[in-house]
Amino acid sequence: MAFARTCSVALAGVEGVMVEVQADLEPGVAAFTLVGLPDKSLVESRDRVRAAVVNSGVSWPQKKLTVGLSPASVPKGGSGFDLAVACAVLGAAERIDPRELTDLVMIGELGLDGRVRPVRGVLPAVLAAADAGYRQVVVPERTAAEAALVPGVSVLGVRSLRQLIAVLTDETVPEEEEIRDDGRPDPMLAGLILPGAGTGAGLLRSETGPEPDLADVAGQAGPRLALEVAAAGGHHIFLKGPPGAGKTMLAERLPGILPPLTREEALEVTAVHSVAGLLPPGRPLVESVPYCAPHHSATMPSLVGGGNGLPRPGAVSLAHRGVLFLDEAPEFSSRVLDALRQPLESGHVVVARSAGVVQLPARFLLVLAANPCPCGRHTVRTGCECSPSAVRRYRSRLSGPLMDRVDLRVEVEAVGRRELIGMAGGGESNETVGARVRAARERAAVRMRDTPWRLNGDVPGHALRTRWRPAPDAMLEAERDMERGMLTARGLDRVLRVAWTAADLAGRDRPEAQDVVLALQLRTGVERAAALTGGPR
Repeated sequence: MAFARTCSVALAGVEGVMVEVQADLEPGVAAFTLVGLPDKSLVESRDRVRAAVVNSGVSWPQKKLTVGLSPASVPKGGSGFDLAVACAVLGAAERIDPRELTDLVMIGELGLDGRVRPVRGVLPAVLAAADAGYRQVVVPERTAAEAALVPGVSVLGVRSLRQLIAVLTDETVPEEEEIRDDGRPDPMLAGLILPGAGTGAGLLRSETGPEPDLADVAGQAGPRLALEVAAAGGHHIFLKGPPGAGKTMLAERLPGILPPLTREEALEVTAVHSVAGLLPPGRPLVESVPYCAPHHSATMPSLVGGGNGLPRPGAVSLAHRGVLFLDEAPEFSSRVLDALRQPLESGHVVVARSAGVVQLPARFLLVLAANPCPCGRHTVRTGCECSPSAVRRYRSRLSGPLMDRVDLRVEVEAVGRRELIGMAGGGESNETVGARVRAARERAAVRMRDTPWRLNGDVPGHALRTRWRPAPDAMLEAERDMERGMLTARGLDRVLRVAWTAADLAGRDRPEAQDVVLALQLRTGVERAAALTGGPR
């Protein structure tokens, strides 16, 4: 009996599970059996591996071959096990010394000609290997830079199985033609629509081209202030106004005033995009704040995650640590919108399917935009033909429980001719507003340095009421609104969160009455005189 083993990684969402790939050769009728709960794409690896080994100039063992993937109880899928299976078979056939394979982790798909092709999820797979104590990984050459982001791991990028065999047997490494890269993602990795997830999975902003600047927005002092508060405290925001007022323009500029991703956050975001197959060639690390704007026809799996087999990340996860913008929000399915309630509260989404349950990160800043009525001209004196019942039906598509989780609700008025023509140099830029946002976040981080929270939008209401109290009598007006039924208990907590953000922007040690009044105005949409002079500046 001949035996060899090596390691690979199975992905469940963005978490990796170490898998030992074992190969056993015994005398008998030539056969190739693959066991260990493989899915259809993994079962097909038998034919890919056999062809790749033969076309790499190595004879295929004519014996009874059994390849086992352990632990057998973990579902396994995808083509990323090809490289490990091929090397385990060659180790059992003594073409490679089995001792050279024991401490290696191998990830990669094999073409029929022996070339090693990239696969999804290399970064989270290598992270899992490092956490398990492995220090040497073999990956496709095109994903070597992505794997090298993990500290303390030695990465070998190979173009073909022939090269890997030569490295493991101390032979001369053959030259291989580089896989052509025309600057576009590989067809396997390209789609913004996830396989099996339906249409409208998510529109991700390209990292090329100039960044939209807040200085381009004409007028809109109130919505600009709300955008600044949202960025400083991590508060979700709802923009309502007629078509052409600038709702989309404002939402597109929100990532530009958010602080840049930290190294840890960039790795989290990159891991999600790697599993989704959306990392652009030549940029292994996502360094810019994600911005995802799915079409209103998006399905449930495309928004929260799904697909055949184990679920893959949806738009809420692609927007992790960034902005999720739902334009024409009432046009989305009510079931799809209500599915956002869990990630808005917890910062992650749990997707259960027959193949397993996965938890995906989903800590994003939600921006909803809507017209006042189906035709969009309800606030205009003339032109709106919508009946009152039609307006009520349109507005009711955004459920109360969902809107209760949105801290800021802002009316975006149509821009007048004077504001549009005379806007040159009138608006603050991303740099100016972003500096205030970063300063406010730093104040909040210092205040919460001994807690698991860093943003006001993440702090539970109980902690705000007991650990960090506002100024005496600052909450009187908010408490009166609660008694009138204008605020729920959750709404009162969220008003207090926004008030802390307003105080941080103004440089105050704790919220005062004017900060709470501003928070109430941003929460309820009802203009209050005290807020006009008591803003964060």
